[in-house]
Amino acid sequence: MLKSISSSSDLTIRDSTDRPTSLLHLSVTSVKPPAIMSLSKGKSHHHKGRYNGKVSTSNLGHSGEDFPEFEPFPDAPTPRAPADDGTFLSVQKVNMCQQINRPQHKTASYNTPNLVVRRGQEFLLRVTFNRPLAQSDDFQLEFLIGENPSASRGSLVVVTFNSRLGGPWSGRIVESQGVTVTLGITPTPDAIVGKFRMYVAIVAGTGMRRTKRNAASDLYVLFNAWCKDDAVFLANEAERNEYVLNDHGVMYQGSFEAVTTRDWVYGQFERGILDACIYILDASQMPINDRGNIIKVIRIGSAMINSKDDNGVCVGNWSDDYSMGRSPTSWTGSVQILLQYAKTGVPVGYAQCWVFAGVFNTFLRALGIPARPITNFVSAHDSNGNLKIEFIRLPDGSPDDSNTTDSIWNYHCWNEVFITRDDLPPGLGGWQVVDATPQETSDGYYRCGPASMTAVKEGLLCHPFDSGFVFAEVNSDVIFYQQDRYGTLTPYKVKKDYIGKAVYTKSLGSNSPNNITQYYKYTQGSEEDNRTKDRAKDYGMEMDQSELPDTTLSISINARQVNLSQDVNLQVDFHNPSDVPKTIQANLACSFIFYTGVRASHLKYHNFTITVPATQMKSEMVKITADEYMPYLGTQRCLHFVVTGQTEDESVTALKVLELQIPTLTVTLSGLPQVQQDMFANVTFTNPFNFALKACRLAMEGAGLMSEKTHFYEVIEPQASISWTESFNPRLDGKRCIVAVMDCSNLCEVRGVACVNITP
Repeated sequence: MLKSISSSSDLTIRDSTDRPTSLLHLSVTSVKPPAIMSLSKGKSHHHKGRYNGKVSTSNLGHSGEDFPEFEPFPDAPTPRAPADDGTFLSVQKVNMCQQINRPQHKTASYNTPNLVVRRGQEFLLRVTFNRPLAQSDDFQLEFLIGENPSASRGSLVVVTFNSRLGGPWSGRIVESQGVTVTLGITPTPDAIVGKFRMYVAIVAGTGMRRTKRNAASDLYVLFNAWCKDDAVFLANEAERNEYVLNDHGVMYQGSFEAVTTRDWVYGQFERGILDACIYILDASQMPINDRGNIIKVIRIGSAMINSKDDNGVCVGNWSDDYSMGRSPTSWTGSVQILLQYAKTGVPVGYAQCWVFAGVFNTFLRALGIPARPITNFVSAHDSNGNLKIEFIRLPDGSPDDSNTTDSIWNYHCWNEVFITRDDLPPGLGGWQVVDATPQETSDGYYRCGPASMTAVKEGLLCHPFDSGFVFAEVNSDVIFYQQDRYGTLTPYKVKKDYIGKAVYTKSLGSNSPNNITQYYKYTQGSEEDNRTKDRAKDYGMEMDQSELPDTTLSISINARQVNLSQDVNLQVDFHNPSDVPKTIQANLACSFIFYTGVRASHLKYHNFTITVPATQMKSEMVKITADEYMPYLGTQRCLHFVVTGQTEDESVTALKVLELQIPTLTVTLSGLPQVQQDMFANVTFTNPFNFALKACRLAMEGAGLMSEKTHFYEVIEPQASISWTESFNPRLDGKRCIVAVMDCSNLCEVRGVACVNITP
């Protein structure tokens, strides 16, 4: 098949989710063969002999009428509407029964004037006709989604209410009272998810007479965790309430030794958010008829939440320069990000892993998919696809950053979704790992998952999608190499239990962490763990096979948590269980690091010699004063310590991450805690430092309470206090929280939260 070549053209293929993938970019500016030029003039020649219809990829972009008001049957002898003599049936009004449907479908919280229902479950409509129904009357409901809807593709669904055959959705007459008929409609459990248009069509003589286009009768169809036949079915009611209906949550950060909590406003029910999530699918050009397929929707979402290769929602930035957008630490939740993207179509700056996880969680829950954010403490980012995180030390014991390409993140946030996996062997459904943070490509796009958590635990890494990458994040070995003067690398230590220290998610109904590490891996060194590692090796995962010299010496680093601007006191313990004394040439390297393990600024080296008597422990005390580290602070508060020690015949290493603690905001709520009553949120803060805080942006937001409000302070002097009050009227009842975050040019993510129970 010949294809015309213009001055700039793309040859595309499609991946497993049917997204166009650029295969070859041709730039032809100087030479254009005449024969090919002649072919480019007639578009009809391009696909002659094959289907040339446009695949519908836009849900929200449709405008105008779908049908003429009267449409004759194809075999009608006189294709015109019959004269209305008053005897023909006609529609006077359609009632979407919001007061009945919304509570039954658990969708009352969505802030939209249109009906929102879940697939696989009956919803009611009331149609008022001009007269009572007669036995001979025949009518149907028609549900359309996207451009060029087609019954064969599931985007045009006809629902009938008599013996005449209709489409896959079922319909029944629930009640008929005078001129008003109550209808029950049940979408199939695998129906397309999105915004449908609805018409009532009445058989009138030789054709169909339809109601006019009415945006008020549009309705949204979502995935349904309450339906046993839906791929997202979740049996536990408490889990459904948490993982589908909770619009506020927490993610865990900090370090394994000192876990911190970040509140996040998911806001999936806020005005415009459901449309924004559908817009994301539109922007990806995902075919409408694929949008009932849970795996394809998740794969598209994982790719589109980051902007790395497809102009998706969030721009990742780990540079410490956020001048062209907002700092990742400044966001209170997902709502502003999604609304801005839907309004402009331009990727929003900036995000890091918890922002990607928070926005992805909103996207998933808004569409009805059970989802939860996950934090993996001490998370491996393996740059070359094996199960080894490799660190190189120079001959003097200092880190060789230029040749160390792997990294260990203090923590990494991803998501899990609860779905059936009919594409996998039995037993591999349930919680699946998905990740929108752009790290590695999957089928040509920066995305990850869904990877079966059970498959990861069992080492069944042959199954899609990306289970090997997830396995490495929680199971990699950390290998330390000593480089000699000639550049030769010799492994001297392997840590097999350092990666994947703990995997946390929010507990049901509370903000305390739920440790789910045991669902990702077996206990290190157990028989089951060895079996899993052997199986992973069979599937191509390269593991450490280093022959290490016997060592008896060991090092541990201890430091208590301290506040920012306080001195740090380290105690480095050298343990010598042997029966001879050991003299150790030691090196302590101290740096500020990003939470991704990448060095932000080097602070100091400390070289020392210590002799440890036989069968004893000896300590070296190291003080790092605030005056030493404050000039290097930037916006990073994680201190990274690496101690290496060398004797005549042994090399040892220890690592320690210490996050400097900062003060919090005080948030108080007042007023009558009732829906639509006046309430007030007050945020106060006193600068405890001996330096001024500059260019401070303070934001507060609460799902169902208040859209984001912001206040700017040019400077907050030492010991100075600020106070800011905003009024609001609660929209939703139940437990509700206001989240506040302050970001300054020289101090980030000062946070506070206050919660209240709102009565109806």
